[in-house]
Amino acid sequence: MVMRLSLIAIVTLTALSLSGCSTLYYNAMEKLGKEKRDILVSRIKDAREDQEEAKEQFVSALDQFQAVIGYDGGNLEKQYRKLNGEYEDCESRAKRVRDRIESIENVAGALFKEWENELDQYQNASLRQSSEQSLRETKRRYNDMIAAMQRASDKMDPVLRAFHDQVLFLKHNLNAQAVASLEGELALIEDDVAVLIADMEQSIAEAESFLADMEGRS
Repeated sequence: MVMRLSLIAIVTLTALSLSGCSTLYYNAMEKLGKEKRDILVSRIKDAREDQEEAKEQFVSALDQFQAVIGYDGGNLEKQYRKLNGEYEDCESRAKRVRDRIESIENVAGALFKEWENELDQYQNASLRQSSEQSLRETKRRYNDMIAAMQRASDKMDPVLRAFHDQVLFLKHNLNAQAVASLEGELALIEDDVAVLIADMEQSIAEAESFLADMEGRS
């Protein structure tokens, strides 16, 4: 009976989360002992992991593109399928990162709104001032982190477009001449991926710094 109730609770919370009923979801989680602050920390950790995986996937796709450019003879159809698979994996990873960022912004907005509203509940002016200062600092650190995440996310788009163009071109031109014609694009893609990786690493570092600060306040 207890297991069944727990399962129902999990299904209900998942449905609320996925349906966008944020207020109901946060209220339900609070009743289970999980505050918005805890949810924010958990989502940032998930986003950090997804960014790591996305970074690795984009590097893998670049490696495959380089392999196709350097391919000499053999089954080009097979090489195309590999490259297309890498592109689709990049697209999937990019979507996960964007979804994570959106979920972080959602709970952060709810958390900061609640924090601001609760400042008026203080009777002790000194404690209120201290809490307000902590709120300002937390929001500042959060804004730095989410801005870094957004920059990295935006840098994925030109790389995805470049990968898609190459995959589409190869799909309709599976011959050595077509492969050779793509070689001029390789340096540009390598530069875009290098910028993307640098921004993603900065974003991950910002997330780790923010998490350390949040966990240090607990």
